[in-house]
Amino acid sequence: MTGPAARTAEGAGDAVLTGIGIGGGSAAGPVARMAPPPALPAPRTVDPAQAPAEAAAVRRALRETAADLRRRAEAADGAAGEVLSAQALMADDPALGDRAEALVAEGTDGAHALAAAFGEFRTALEAAGGYFAERVADLDDLRDRSVARLLGLPMPGLPDPGHPHVLVAGDLAPADTAQLDPARVLALVTERGGPTSHTAILARTLGLPAVVGCTGAAGLADGREVLVDGAAGTVRTDPDPAAVAEAAERDRRRRERAARAAGPGRTADGHPVKLLVNLGGLGELPDAAAADSEGVGLFRTEFLFLDRTEAPGREEQTAAYREVFTAFAGRRVVVRTLDAGADKPLPFATAADEQNPALGVRGLRTAARDPHLLETQLAAVAEAADGSGAEVWVMAPMVSLPREAAEFAGRVRAHGLPVAGSMVEVPAAALRAGALARACDFLSVGTNDLAQYAFAADRTLGSLAELLDPWQPALLELVGTAAREGARHGRPVGVCGEAAADPLLAPVLAGLGVTSLSAAPGRLGEVRASLAARTLDDCRRLAGLALGAPDAASARAAVLEALG
Repeated sequence: MTGPAARTAEGAGDAVLTGIGIGGGSAAGPVARMAPPPALPAPRTVDPAQAPAEAAAVRRALRETAADLRRRAEAADGAAGEVLSAQALMADDPALGDRAEALVAEGTDGAHALAAAFGEFRTALEAAGGYFAERVADLDDLRDRSVARLLGLPMPGLPDPGHPHVLVAGDLAPADTAQLDPARVLALVTERGGPTSHTAILARTLGLPAVVGCTGAAGLADGREVLVDGAAGTVRTDPDPAAVAEAAERDRRRRERAARAAGPGRTADGHPVKLLVNLGGLGELPDAAAADSEGVGLFRTEFLFLDRTEAPGREEQTAAYREVFTAFAGRRVVVRTLDAGADKPLPFATAADEQNPALGVRGLRTAARDPHLLETQLAAVAEAADGSGAEVWVMAPMVSLPREAAEFAGRVRAHGLPVAGSMVEVPAAALRAGALARACDFLSVGTNDLAQYAFAADRTLGSLAELLDPWQPALLELVGTAAREGARHGRPVGVCGEAAADPLLAPVLAGLGVTSLSAAPGRLGEVRASLAARTLDDCRRLAGLALGAPDAASARAAVLEALG
């Protein structure tokens, strides 16, 4: 697979680059490219007498890089601050400094020692896969910042052309995205990345038009005018003024519709589709609670467990969960129990020697290894829910068999929690959704993992991003199967993956029978407006068009054409 490429628009001299659209409407403006990483100087051999001073300079560069990231983390809000803090911890890793210092002692100059040490860590992260492999871009950014600091070169990162611009990059690192100013950046275009990449999630959160996995973006020069369409996944170069005006008018109408939309999610003829928010940590709680939503569709509890050597106790968990439940008093909160393993390895929950962690002991499977982990969490959730005023539902990640769903539901109810559900993240769960629905109270489709397993495509591998596009008809067919079987047994079926944040895809999902959508708070207005503009029959017709398409791009195009 070679990925998206450029094509020439019919009847026009401009070119259209294609990638994966990440919503947010469209925007036009001049390109501003990310500053390149620092160039390494010619290698030189360090004399043993100079080695201590060279090693000290390397240590200082790492220390100052970490300090700079911590300062940025303190100034950033919510999730951005948490990401930057995690990146600072990576720069502070003693093993990284020790390895670079050892290379200096062997005669390698500081800049090449840093590059080599980071390279070794990078290889290890890629081999680990999952969450670790997703951190490779972060590590590359740390390398470039540390080398630039050591050499006294300009820091790589966001451009500042002095005017609004379309930001074009190979990819974006957390240190860059945390400082991105949406008042100056009109749209994002990256050569790498997929629908679940850090850049895609950031674009959805900020409401920026974005196209990721756009290989043709490598040829976009600074100052060149482009028109980015996040719905269609296209980047039009040297656009005709009429096309820009048409896109601007379309965007104005989209924003007006989103601003007018309020209240529970419904189609034009009153069919309910609950609109909920995703929540990944207490730092996101204020924005999530203030959103016009019907509750939380995915409360990721991993934030309490990551970056520690032992699991949090019941009291600590209870306090954190109670804070969330109290903030959503009178609304639903769907708690996902610990999803450890694969992309979230934990020393106290997962084995370090699994050859293929994505297919290993993860999610609910960790409860078989250590039942106490799940029991403590369920006890904490029950204690926090008591008297909170929230309607607390609990679901298990990575359920594969109906028996697992039934056993989990029994454990949940044993703690006095009345509503237990299962996530549908593997094809086996989707294909046996009827049996799962009989075993529990609701189903929630995680489209990110479901796409990964359905297409045998690593979520972290940019070259396979096309396969992970939530518009893939095969993926939509699995979602439809789960929704249909849930309805047959009187069970609600929601979608909590990144697909739920796409306003264009929302009516398709409703047409497939999905009963709730859970997304970033900033995306709910557009999703609500998109549903309100179509009847349920319209949604079903759009779903049929998407299912009948040969691939993701064709499915998106068919729905766009039908909507005019």
